[in-house]
Amino acid sequence: MFDVVVVGADGSTTAKRAVEAATEMAKMSGGVLHIVTAYEPKSRQENYLPDAFRHLTTEGETDTLLQDLSFIPKREGIEFKLHEVLGDPAEALINKATELNADLIVVGNRGMRGARRVLGSVPNSVAHGAPCSVAIIDTSE
Repeated sequence: MFDVVVVGADGSTTAKRAVEAATEMAKMSGGVLHIVTAYEPKSRQENYLPDAFRHLTTEGETDTLLQDLSFIPKREGIEFKLHEVLGDPAEALINKATELNADLIVVGNRGMRGARRVLGSVPNSVAHGAPCSVAIIDTSE
């Protein structure tokens, strides 16, 4: 039923629950899970830096996060792929789902904050812009 499942995640406990739910959905349908995290560039305003070095990303943080989350589908023995995407979290999920011709996008229902946020107000944006079905998982603690 769901051959390609895309899930958005950040470093929070609630996002981990969304990944766990997406893993179960992919496992039940024999699909491939795509774990996506988005990051936005950080700007540094030090005057001594040339313009080319003023924009730094949290790419290293997202790589570590994705490696940590990869243990969830590994443990269940399902095929998965990890994606780091530069940009707005909702747009990143929608664009990645479109690119992958996804059957399902899974997001948590709780907003996230902080440098590694992915979900923020994403559930609403994804539900309105998704090219496929959307599952909004109750990730309350």
